[in-house]
Amino acid sequence: MGKIILTGDRPTGKLHLGHYIGSLQRRVQLQNAGDFDKMFVFMADVQALTDNADNPEKIRQNITEVALDYLSAGLDPQKCTLYIQSMIPELAELTTYLMNLISVSRVQRNPTVKTEIKMRNFEANIPLGFFCYPVSQAADITAFKATTVPAGEDQEPMLEVTRELVRRFNQIYAPVLVEPEIMLPENVVCRLPGTDGKEKMSKSLGNCIYLSDDEKTVWKKVKKMSNGAPRMSMEEPGHLECNAVFTYLEAFSTPEDFAEFWPEFQNLDELKAQYVKGGIGDGTCKKFLNSVLNKMLTPIRARRHEYEQDIPEVFNILKKGSEEARAFAAQTMDEVRKAMRIDYFSDAAYIEEQAAKFKI
Repeated sequence: MGKIILTGDRPTGKLHLGHYIGSLQRRVQLQNAGDFDKMFVFMADVQALTDNADNPEKIRQNITEVALDYLSAGLDPQKCTLYIQSMIPELAELTTYLMNLISVSRVQRNPTVKTEIKMRNFEANIPLGFFCYPVSQAADITAFKATTVPAGEDQEPMLEVTRELVRRFNQIYAPVLVEPEIMLPENVVCRLPGTDGKEKMSKSLGNCIYLSDDEKTVWKKVKKMSNGAPRMSMEEPGHLECNAVFTYLEAFSTPEDFAEFWPEFQNLDELKAQYVKGGIGDGTCKKFLNSVLNKMLTPIRARRHEYEQDIPEVFNILKKGSEEARAFAAQTMDEVRKAMRIDYFSDAAYIEEQAAKFKI
């Protein structure tokens, strides 16, 4: 079958710089490198509904936003398959079969699930769909026979559940499913903090810079960005710890940016060294960061504007991708049903055997 990569996002809001540095940028690089035989990128609307069941309109509206973010960031439907999770009913069928191969206690032991349950205050009343999403995620991966799943270290327990299910299925029935490997981030900053310096970006906290933000909005957010420990004047030594400005510069600035916008320094290391000595104002650093971010976002904004002028074509791309993805998953499910001996109508030998059994 070859090397297959699978990745995606929950469509619960516009994608921000955290998504870009954490996954989107690398997806585009992987897509363009051509090292994989197939690449699937999907919008996990079914998974998003596990904790948004009472607000489906939120998911519906954000399908468009995430699709625009994907395309504007550089994902190419000619090089990867973009699809919507709920448009592949085979995934729900495979989830049902895999549920029989794992215990409730095993799912409960998953540290990622524990963290997610606590974060959403589900301890006293866990929706069953949310509790079972590790199995649903396993179905997402195995239906496409993905060999590689790009993800952070926090997702390793989820991938281990998938591998366990694959081994159990293949042992009980037949070697049909593929064990995936995790592809960990290569970049130094793989989890970007909010602009307020808090650990996590959150729409509700208003600490995100979105890929779709215009120049004025970006500057407005950068100006309010946390510098960590306060200073009385620029002559005082600067502090890098908990300094969101320098965390963002670590993630996005390049030597070329310094040559263009701040030639006094050759790279970020030189700027850091001078900043901790004193003599550089936080406002100057923020202006530089603003230039870096807007330079990076300018082509993304331009592509987004083009796609925004033809939304029907965006949905046509998703429709074609979903049809292609479903055809692939359907083929896997044919193999799954055959292995499980539930391919009743396509097994001619079985029908003949039953006919002979009851023949007078």
